[in-house]
Amino acid sequence: MIEYKRILAVVDAERDNQPALSRAYELASKTGATVTAMMVVYDLSYDMTTMLSPDEREAMRDAVTKEQGKWLSEQLKKQGFADTDIVVEWNNRAFESIIYYTLNNQIDLVVKATKNHDDLASVIFTPTDWHLMRKCPRPVLLVKEHDWPEGGEIIAAVNVGSEDDEHAALNDKLTIIANDYAALLKGNVNLVNSYPSTPLNIAIEVPEFDPDTYHDAVKNHHQTEMRRHAQKYGISEEKCIVQEGLPEKVIPHVAKTIDAELVIIGTVGRVGISAALIGNTAEHVIDELNCDVLAIKPDGFVPPLKVQN
Repeated sequence: MIEYKRILAVVDAERDNQPALSRAYELASKTGATVTAMMVVYDLSYDMTTMLSPDEREAMRDAVTKEQGKWLSEQLKKQGFADTDIVVEWNNRAFESIIYYTLNNQIDLVVKATKNHDDLASVIFTPTDWHLMRKCPRPVLLVKEHDWPEGGEIIAAVNVGSEDDEHAALNDKLTIIANDYAALLKGNVNLVNSYPSTPLNIAIEVPEFDPDTYHDAVKNHHQTEMRRHAQKYGISEEKCIVQEGLPEKVIPHVAKTIDAELVIIGTVGRVGISAALIGNTAEHVIDELNCDVLAIKPDGFVPPLKVQN
């Protein structure tokens, strides 16, 4: 069960509409959470003011943040969110302010809008998006401008073929969250897993190697593990998709095929090779998606930024 109490919606001053706010309030209406609207601002001309006194520089900074705060308040009133708490912070590294605020204020979910690509057929993930997905210890929901209709499709991107304990724990966490979102949004959970193709170099270098037998064994292993995992969480077999290929190709392809509203994915491991593999794979997958993405950290994740006293 999703028990969000505080949701942080990151506002983009360059947008006329605010999909992050709309999505945050949609979730808040279903969970009873409160929503805080946050905007991080920075004026590049500030870097040119080193000849001014510290008081003058501070006055300039305060003037900009107050002006942006007034603009944000007016925008919230126009969109019917007048009672929303507002936070405006000055930082040229927006992700730091967002993460610090999240840590210091017990935020349960960060919601931020993605940018549309010029051709409108895909979305662009900004450096701030990537920093949040890599470093924010709370779930990060990156949204585009669209509705979440009832009966929509939700994907949990799992790796059931791995015997690594961290992958297994992450599979469990992602599937539980997917079920929770499906219950909240009256949607359908799909489990998607990819398995590797037969390595051609082995087939060439080892004469007795049977590529067909190898392929069938790998495929059967992943299908068996997928069935076992799905049964544990009450997900029907027809909602389990196991396909050959790289996850960064399989998951976006399935998302497009079933017109998924949301893909839930684990973004980073804790240490060593496991961290690199999970992190790199997730980033390649996310970069190919054109739907909402919920990025989840494994249990035990330690953020590089700490709570500020």
